[in-house]
Amino acid sequence: MSAVPASPTPGFSARLAARWRDADTLLCVGIDPEPGRYPSTLADDPDRAFAFGKAIVDATAEYACAFKPQIAHFAAQGAESALERLVAYVQAKHPGIPVILDAKRGDIGSTAQQYAREAFERFRADAVTANPYLGSDSLAPYLAHADKGVVVLCRTSNPGAADLQDLPVADEAGGTRPLYQRVAEKAARDWNTHGNLSLVVGATWPEQLGEVRAIVGPSIPLLVPGIGAQGGDVELALKHGLNAERTGLIISSSRAILYASNGADFADAAAKSARETRDLINRYR
Repeated sequence: MSAVPASPTPGFSARLAARWRDADTLLCVGIDPEPGRYPSTLADDPDRAFAFGKAIVDATAEYACAFKPQIAHFAAQGAESALERLVAYVQAKHPGIPVILDAKRGDIGSTAQQYAREAFERFRADAVTANPYLGSDSLAPYLAHADKGVVVLCRTSNPGAADLQDLPVADEAGGTRPLYQRVAEKAARDWNTHGNLSLVVGATWPEQLGEVRAIVGPSIPLLVPGIGAQGGDVELALKHGLNAERTGLIISSSRAILYASNGADFADAAAKSARETRDLINRYR
C-alpha cells in the first residue's frame, strides 16, 4: 500500500488568516533587539540576541498573529545566526504563527533574486518586507514564491514618508494621484497574481490607510506599524483599515512590548504589554 503524501504546508496568507481567526488577534510582535537595551540578566550572555528573542516569543505567542524580526538589528550585532535559529524556533514551537522578516530590500536582477533567497532559503521566513520603488521587476523574485508573503512598502509610518510617497504621479485615467496610491493600485491590479502580497501603511496616517483599503479591497492584508512609540491611534487605524470580516490588519508593536522592563521580569512585562495591546485592538474591532 503506497504512503499517503503529506499535505503541503499552508502558504503565508492562509496561515495568517487562520491565526486571526483561531487566536482572535491582529497583533504582530516586532523583535528589534538593541544592544543598549537588553535586560540586565542578559547583559553578559554571548548569545543574548537569541536568548532575548526566544524569551519574547514564548512570552507573547499567545497574543500574536505574527512575529516580525528586524534583520538590521541582528546583523549589526553579527547575530545573523541568532536570527536563523530564532525563526526556526518559532516555526518548531509555535508553528501556527507566521514570521515576517523585516528587511525592506529593494534591488533588481540577480541581486533581488539573492535577497529573496536570503529571506526564504537562508532565514526561512514566511514573509518579507520589500521596497517597490525600483519597480515591478524588483518585486518579481519575491512574488514568485507563491507560498511566501511579500509585504510591500506603501505609506510608511515615519514623518518623512510624505517627502516622496505623497508626490503626485500620473494615473491611467489621465489625472494624477499620490505615489502611495499608485503603489496600492499596482499591487492590487498587477502584482498580486499569487494572492501573497500585503502592503505597509502606517497607523500614523489613518485617512490614507482608509484610502489604501478602498483601493486594494478587503482581501489584501495591511501591515500597520506606528502604534505605541510612534503615536498612531489604534481606534482610527481599525476604523479605516479593517475589512468586513473585522480582520485584514497586521498591527505591529515592537518597543512598547520588548522593553516594557529591563529587569529579570522582562518576559512577564512583555507578555503583559502584548496582552494589553491585543485587548486594546480587540476593543475597537
